[in-house]
Amino acid sequence: MAKADLTAERLRELLHYDPETGVFTWKIRTSNRVKVGSIAGVIDPNGYIRIRLDGRLHQAHRLAWLYMAGQWPAIHIDHINGEKAYNRWCNLREATHAQNMQNKCRYASNTSGYAGISWHNECNKWRARIRVDGKRKHLGLFDTPEEAYVAYVEAKRHLHEFNTL
Repeated sequence: MAKADLTAERLRELLHYDPETGVFTWKIRTSNRVKVGSIAGVIDPNGYIRIRLDGRLHQAHRLAWLYMAGQWPAIHIDHINGEKAYNRWCNLREATHAQNMQNKCRYASNTSGYAGISWHNECNKWRARIRVDGKRKHLGLFDTPEEAYVAYVEAKRHLHEFNTL
C-alpha cells in the first residue's frame, strides 16, 4: 500500500487520535507487538514520531492532518512551537517550505540563548540578523542579547507570513 493509498478512513480504523494531546492509540491489533489502547509510534533520530501502518512508516504529524482534515496535506506540516514530537492539533499548520524553515529552533551551538542573535567581536556588541529569501539581513548591534532579540522578533513579524511562539 503506497503512502497516498492510506486513506483517512483506513487510518481511523487502525488508530484513534486525540487532538487535545496529539497522541495516537491503537484501536485494533495489527501485529503481535501491538496492544489495543497502547500508544502508537516511536520517536525517530530527528525527533519526529513515526508510526508504521500497513507496512509503511508515516510521520505522526502528517497522520494527524489526514485524520482531522480527511486528506493528506498539500504542503509541509509545521509544528508551531517547534517541538517535533508535540502533535496536538492546535500546534500543527500547513506551511510552505520557506515558512517551515522560519520556524526552526535555535541551533545547539547558539551561545546567546536567542535565535538570530550572536556576539560581534569587533564591536563588542550583540548582533541581530534574520534570513530573508535565503540571504542574511543585518538588523543592528545592541548592548544586550535581550535588546537584539526584540529587534529580531519585530523583524520576524514584519517579514514572515506568520509568527512563531
